Amino acid sequence: MRKIKKGDAVIVITGKNKGKTGKVLTIFPVLGKAIVEGVNMVKRATKPNPRANKPGGIIEKEAKINLSNIAIYNPIKQKADKVKIKFSTDGKKVRHFKSDDELIDI
Repeated sequence: MRKIKKGDAVIVITGKNKGKTGKVLTIFPVLGKAIVEGVNMVKRATKPNPRANKPGGIIEKEAKINLSNIAIYNPIKQKADKVKIKFSTDGKKVRHFKSDDELIDI
């Protein structure tokens, strides 16, 4: 079970985007990277594509960020937190915040 999953709210803990929060859009577990909404924005020049009806120009999009540079965001404490994995009463693995033992997966 991964500690950070798609759809989780995360906060950037180091780098040029330190302190920014966003939702995880994609995880790349083999690379150890993720794409987070509104974080690590890069500009890219693209050619127009008339078949797909896409205009050309400079577009801004999210780039991958290393998983070691992000942490799960605890909305109760409003800061970064660690994750611990416990077994529930029915034997399934569930994620909890380490600081206040609140359940992440609801």
